[in-house]
Amino acid sequence: MIYLASIFLPLISFIILGLFGSKLKDQGAAWISASLVILSAICGSMVFYKVAVLGKAEVFHLMDWVSSPTFSASWNLKFDTLSAIMVLVVTSVSSMVHVYSIGYMHHDPSVPRFLAYLGLFTFFMLMLVTASNLLQLFFGWEGVGLASYLLIGFWYEKESANAAAMKAFVVNRIGDVSFALGLLLIYVVTGSLDFDVIFSKIDLISHTQWSFLGIHIQAATAIVLLLLVGASGKSAQLGLHVWLPDAMEGPTPVSALIHAATMVTAGVFMLVRMSPVVELSEVGLMVIACLGALTAFFAGTVAITQNDIKRVIAYSTCSQLGFMFFAVGVSAYHAAMFHLFTHAFFKALLFLGAGSVIHALCDEQDMRKMGGVWRSIPMTYAMMWVGTLALTGFPLMAGYYSKDLILESVFASSLPVSKMVFVVGIMATAMTALYSWRLMFLTFHGKARADEQVMARVHESPPVMIIPLFVLAIGSVFAGMFAHGLFSSQEAFWRGCITILPNHDVAEIIHHLPIWVTKMPLLAGITGFLLAWFMYIKQTQLPLKLATSYPSLYNFLFHKWYFDELYHQMMVKPVWCLGFMFWKKGDQGVIDPFLPDGMAKTVDRFALKLSRFQSGYVYQYAIVFLLGVILLTVWQLYSGVWTKV
Repeated sequence: MIYLASIFLPLISFIILGLFGSKLKDQGAAWISASLVILSAICGSMVFYKVAVLGKAEVFHLMDWVSSPTFSASWNLKFDTLSAIMVLVVTSVSSMVHVYSIGYMHHDPSVPRFLAYLGLFTFFMLMLVTASNLLQLFFGWEGVGLASYLLIGFWYEKESANAAAMKAFVVNRIGDVSFALGLLLIYVVTGSLDFDVIFSKIDLISHTQWSFLGIHIQAATAIVLLLLVGASGKSAQLGLHVWLPDAMEGPTPVSALIHAATMVTAGVFMLVRMSPVVELSEVGLMVIACLGALTAFFAGTVAITQNDIKRVIAYSTCSQLGFMFFAVGVSAYHAAMFHLFTHAFFKALLFLGAGSVIHALCDEQDMRKMGGVWRSIPMTYAMMWVGTLALTGFPLMAGYYSKDLILESVFASSLPVSKMVFVVGIMATAMTALYSWRLMFLTFHGKARADEQVMARVHESPPVMIIPLFVLAIGSVFAGMFAHGLFSSQEAFWRGCITILPNHDVAEIIHHLPIWVTKMPLLAGITGFLLAWFMYIKQTQLPLKLATSYPSLYNFLFHKWYFDELYHQMMVKPVWCLGFMFWKKGDQGVIDPFLPDGMAKTVDRFALKLSRFQSGYVYQYAIVFLLGVILLTVWQLYSGVWTKV
């Protein structure tokens, strides 16, 4: 019962609020929604204990979904260690976001609709992570895309929110097409989309290859690369990352839910779930590792120059997802999942903490207009400290264990690109500390830069917003400490959920690394902190001097490597011009005059001529009647209906 409750309680919340939200009012909808999702989180914790800790994996058959002579797919709920981790993460973070939203969205006129969307989003994510086959996973995959579109564009009165929602939807469709093609290739090779069947035919996948234009393509490599593009869309890797920062147009609780534990981690989860296939392609592993490293480096360089507090944290998410990807690329799947687990807590804490700052400063998000507020909002300040320490890998905090495990695994890997990825990872670690402490110093320290009226009204958030921060802070402090032993254990904990080939396994090697390798992440974090302190506390004019001294570099980073501008010139503008031409020349110039408009005008002219017979004169009606009888008689004679007697 707890297994089903953990999955379907958010769906029940969505149904109740969708049908009766207007009658329940804001408070009723808020507490019903929060109660159901908290109950789901409690059940999710029990599922994690039973499945992951005690090793009692379960599969629940709900119904036969597709049944045909050539293909069949069941609707099952698969609870193994991998699924249990994700269920715990999704339900716990979602429950805190629901509670937080009661206070944050208090003045919004559409609270029931917002909470209904949150419940729907949570349900789709849970369906994704408990799928027993790729078709069911794809259902949840598309579902979170739909729900994210609704949540990002929740404030549909804002043109920027509508544009951001559409951008997220379109960019994710690019990845989804590639993911669907990967599914088709898997079906062509194995004849099934069920995970157990696919993994039982690994030898068939490894020995299958195709020839295209004289080039031999390994089936495993083609499948992995297609799945990678799909994962990159959801997890905002370099090239398909452009939707993620714009998603900040949605309410802050949406940012916490999407960027912490749910949608953006779907790509990482999918690659880890498909580890038996991913392991077959050396090329695929190297591409994943390089893409993750480039994403982490790119996001770090951009985050340093951003001024919107939520966008800085969004690029931080992009960077940390890069860490997870290059962990997958060196076959450290357990390290990727460990970082996913810890990241969920401290990133949700940072986003909700940022929301508390925005709430206190009358919806101000520009860090240049903040500063000097730490005494006015001490609880929020303390929670942001905890989140920042965890993100930057401070010893004994959650991020310290998971990020170090990733970097050590990368260094120990025998993959040809592993040393390059390690160097980039260390650089990204230093940049993480730099932009994280920059955020803290600009937001809370120094002299106040906000208007006097705003500063006079700065106040701490209500308990309904602070309590979720405390809960997430506990996870940010202790999640790594208590889960380190579990996640690092290969067989006893994972029980076959992940597959690592012997030549890719680094579990033993990382225990014998040089001391400088294990200390490099901490040294990088300290370096980033000292740079941030020197630039934003000690020499506050230095950042402006650097920006004016190197304007080209600053503009390049501030404009996010000009990806948006490049895509606009290469894709958006040509497609818009082509569409405009088809509209003007094709639709209005050819189709409308001859088909809808032309036919309408023809009917109109014909009806006008017929209307002239409606003159009101009896003799004219008699003539028309007589002509009709004559024509009918002639037609009957020549059609052969009448016969001679």
